[in-house]
Amino acid sequence: MLKHKFTLLLLLSVMLLQGCATAIVTGAATGASVATDRRTTGTVIDDQGIEFKAAHAIFKNKEIYDQSHINITSYNGLVLMTGETPTESLKQQAESIVKNLPKVRRVFNEVIIAAPSALPSRSSDTWITSKIKTKLTLEKGVNPLNIKVVTEHGIVYLMGIVSHAEADKAILVITQSAGVQRVVKLFEYTD
Repeated sequence: MLKHKFTLLLLLSVMLLQGCATAIVTGAATGASVATDRRTTGTVIDDQGIEFKAAHAIFKNKEIYDQSHINITSYNGLVLMTGETPTESLKQQAESIVKNLPKVRRVFNEVIIAAPSALPSRSSDTWITSKIKTKLTLEKGVNPLNIKVVTEHGIVYLMGIVSHAEADKAILVITQSAGVQRVVKLFEYTD
């Protein structure tokens, strides 16, 4: 019996250490990302807060939440809204909710009037975003950590703080990617 308790204790210790390792690796990756980000650490935290507060506020509005699929992306206080909602009225209500959140500098409401998209469509968009991020990682002269890529209905939205040269290189890579219908630049420029 003592041998089984020892084995159980050892197994539990290993499992807990694996969880710590995951937390350490995740924390290190986040730290590295923030270290190379052109936003201040406070702005990165503010952007995460905007996304969380916007999602929560939309969730609390049952009329919008039950009928819509809305994604919120914030970068340097600029907020991109994508997805679908069935009416212009709901689209405007969602924008009003987001626009009135603290730290929001501007809202780009790209929500389309339609029924919420199906999972295969969303999966295709996720695949396009993944391919683009991989290509940007390999592109010389482009720091992919400074470019936020969001894909909705094959439309690629780009956010970030970049130079005009970085933006041009990124757009060239993206326009040559399969599945991309259009590219929308929402960049802030350093030059």
